[in-house]
Amino acid sequence: MLTRITGGEIVDPVNGRIGQGDLWIEDETIVAAPVDGRADRTIDASGCVVMAGAIDIHSHIGGGNVNTARLLLPEHHAAHAPRPANTPLSNAGWSTFETGCLYAKMGFTTVVEPAMSPGSALHTHLELADIPIIDKATLAILGNDDFLLSMIRDNASPQMIEDYVAWTVGSSRALGVKVINAGAAAAFKENVRTFSFDDVVPFYGVSSRRIVKTLQAAVTSLGVPHPLHVHCNNLGASGAAETAAETIAAAEGVPMHLAHLQFYSYGTEGKRKFSSEAARLAELVNSTPEITIDIGQVMFGQTVTISSDVLRQFSARGSANPKKTVIFDGDGNGGGVVPYRYGKDFYGSLQWAIGLELFLLINDPWRVFFTTDHPNGAPFTAYPDLFALLMSRDARKEAAAGVSQKALSFSTLGSIEREYTFEEIAIMTRAAPAKLLGLKDRGHLGAGALADVAVYRKGEDIAQMFRSAAFVFKNGDLVVRNGEIENYRWGKALRLNPPPDKAMVRRLDAYHQERYGLSLDWFDFPDSAIQREQPFGEVSCNT
Repeated sequence: MLTRITGGEIVDPVNGRIGQGDLWIEDETIVAAPVDGRADRTIDASGCVVMAGAIDIHSHIGGGNVNTARLLLPEHHAAHAPRPANTPLSNAGWSTFETGCLYAKMGFTTVVEPAMSPGSALHTHLELADIPIIDKATLAILGNDDFLLSMIRDNASPQMIEDYVAWTVGSSRALGVKVINAGAAAAFKENVRTFSFDDVVPFYGVSSRRIVKTLQAAVTSLGVPHPLHVHCNNLGASGAAETAAETIAAAEGVPMHLAHLQFYSYGTEGKRKFSSEAARLAELVNSTPEITIDIGQVMFGQTVTISSDVLRQFSARGSANPKKTVIFDGDGNGGGVVPYRYGKDFYGSLQWAIGLELFLLINDPWRVFFTTDHPNGAPFTAYPDLFALLMSRDARKEAAAGVSQKALSFSTLGSIEREYTFEEIAIMTRAAPAKLLGLKDRGHLGAGALADVAVYRKGEDIAQMFRSAAFVFKNGDLVVRNGEIENYRWGKALRLNPPPDKAMVRRLDAYHQERYGLSLDWFDFPDSAIQREQPFGEVSCNT
């Protein structure tokens, strides 16, 4: 089928198309305008902005922590669909199915689950397969597992470590690698309760810094498109900005991505010993071109924090609201679920302001990414309101009038006049994420791109505009019309597929036989275990 989207304002920074024009789709692909100009279907986009489908690089939408949060907080999620036979937890509370629909209505077509335990890869992919419409991807967690820490301790060769990372990424069907509070979960097992960048893991004798640098080198050498995704030490602590600054300096010219920088942008000024260091960290990011970051914006209201940073979640359990938590230890990271309500008190107000400062003070929209660290800072359904705050200083001033003024005195937010443009929004949420993840087929509207397209009806209410897309196409299918689901389809999980090293496979098999009494086959699975037609889409490593 040949579809013409006509009369809209095209915003495609990758191809330099900024202005009114037509967009043509043939089946699943964006194409050049045909010579005869005839279409099988015409979509009138007059008064609308036309962008590529949005890409979220950091949103916790599947896996054990997500399901535990659903079960812990049933009062916050009305169960709305029968539980399926194959993956019964996927529809407990706010279901995977609803997740795909809500993202699509906002014009998002690809979402990355950034924290998959390799040992739970099958469960995670089964759950992600139940999310309709959007494509998904995962990042495999490394950095607290015994096998890797033992290799680093024993000075294994870089090639051996690369072989292990490649096997982990391939067997877990991941798109990249994440390290979470490197070494801290292993130290937690030895009753360590605080852990900084140069602290050393008991028994292994390796520091957090060494773990991060080892994984950074392996990911880079393997040609994994997405740089090592780093969840730094000391998340949420006063003075955490020092840790973030140390980690940025440790990049040393090699690409590195820092997750949810808002949660590290805290200083120690004032009687509460809690202040904004966003301006300082923004300047560090601006001057360190190898660093990319996502924000983890806080928005007000009830949410739940879920993380494989078991040390941090254990420390935060006293702040749970409502007063119930789940903390679990295990191989690798463990994790925790701690519900939390962000209020407009001093602390919540300052966290809200800090995220906005980072967004507005980091100059390059190609290196700052739009996230709330769903659901940690806020549910992803808060994105439209966040778009409005970034695009309108009047909206920010109005919102700021209703928060703690004492908190705002410790930030620079009130002095910032910048307003994001549609082009900058398209870069930050489309073009830049596609580039960061190595997804050459999306994030732009050029001929040959996948026909993932979002059409928004312009209006004074920016939040409503982004909350309810006029039209959304996924792989050329019209899936949303006027903010409602028009058509359901199943997306794919995007993965890398590096060839496994045979010697490393033998070594891993012996390790698993000795450690668990199980063959390595128990920690892998065939693609056919995911009961969808062509469940995976392969992404190439850089060469």
